[in-house]
Amino acid sequence: MSKTVDKLPECDELKNEWETEQFLMEQTRLDKAAELLKIDRATYEPMRHPKRCYTVTVPLRQDDGRVRTYVGYRVHHDIALGPAKGGIRFHKNTNLGEMAAMAMLMTWKCAIMDLPFGGAHGGICLDPSSLSPQELERITRRYTSEIISLIGPDTDVPGPDLNTNQQTMAWMMDTYSVNVGHSVPSVVTGKPRSIGGSLGLLEATGHGVAFCARKLAEHQNHASKSPTIVIQGMGQVGAAVASILSEAGFTVLGVSDSRGGIYNKKGLDLTKVHAHQQAGGQLSDYKDAQQVSNEELLELECDILAPCAVPYVIHKDNATKLNCKMLVEGANAPVTVEADAILADRGIVVFPDIVANASGVTAGYFEWVQGLMQLFWTEQEVYSRLDKLVDKACQRTFQRAGEKKTDLRTAAISLAVERLFEARKVRGLYP
Repeated sequence: MSKTVDKLPECDELKNEWETEQFLMEQTRLDKAAELLKIDRATYEPMRHPKRCYTVTVPLRQDDGRVRTYVGYRVHHDIALGPAKGGIRFHKNTNLGEMAAMAMLMTWKCAIMDLPFGGAHGGICLDPSSLSPQELERITRRYTSEIISLIGPDTDVPGPDLNTNQQTMAWMMDTYSVNVGHSVPSVVTGKPRSIGGSLGLLEATGHGVAFCARKLAEHQNHASKSPTIVIQGMGQVGAAVASILSEAGFTVLGVSDSRGGIYNKKGLDLTKVHAHQQAGGQLSDYKDAQQVSNEELLELECDILAPCAVPYVIHKDNATKLNCKMLVEGANAPVTVEADAILADRGIVVFPDIVANASGVTAGYFEWVQGLMQLFWTEQEVYSRLDKLVDKACQRTFQRAGEKKTDLRTAAISLAVERLFEARKVRGLYP
């Protein structure tokens, strides 16, 4: 006897593994931008989903001889503009939805910065602090070999992200090169200078965030000659933002790391703070400032707040408590959709991550180009080119927001979607 087969669900009813809260939040922002552009849902539906999601098993032979297995990912969101480009992260909470969300953000960054790349992201679900340097090398090389069919200088160009660095990229480049039989510098970006890395790349993201903070203050006609700023996160990006803006005349009131922060209402002496850290000290034991928690730091009164650490630190529960006039997103997605609405109602202007921290991928593009040409630029040339592209993206975002009477994030995403939509239109639909 044959069984009755239930009707299969329509495509719109299907739920996918990548549809996590993080990814759905980025979809919501895309929907808002598409509504602004008056693009119908069927036309931009492909942009609401990743083009491809790759999940791999990554076995690791530990130092004690035992084998432990991890899960790795590589996601391509859209490649209409060119090869995929995006980071590699090692974190214990990494999942497919996070990778898809980060890949979508990378698509918008590349599009608004006029780069010939699409968006990608990847990584391994692991706690890197639990592995020895030798184990990190082995798992990086095995992960690279597992995704080797996706990556390449003409197909997908990874770069460093959370808990990965120049050494990680060197291992990835070497693994790829060994497999193809010759050196391929442009298979990754963020490499050490000795094997094709670009000058200025390490500081590029912080440089861009600081540049956007100055542009936002100018655009908002901020009257103070020395705007005050609070920076959450004193990693590579946050530390660069603090130093650059301090030199530009900003007053840095507070900074923090994962353990907590410090605050001085008259301004911190960053020279002393850096000296304290270089001597092995932590912010939590710095004496010439008031100790605050990371939550308290976000609520300090200031002109500009720059979250430069982890995603989603500003949400519906603390957005009402912020005491800044402007917010510049140094981290990826530090503000949730609900918080965006609350901040807008309170008149707090948010400068979006897809422009503010896009200098990292832009400098990565410069490294890719230099590797293909085998012709390297000076640091001055790198920053001159970078400033021109960031300034152009800022001005276009301000202009679109004014013309459409919308927030800066929606304006920026709409510009990116517009470019992507045009590329898809002229390329057509195959077959």
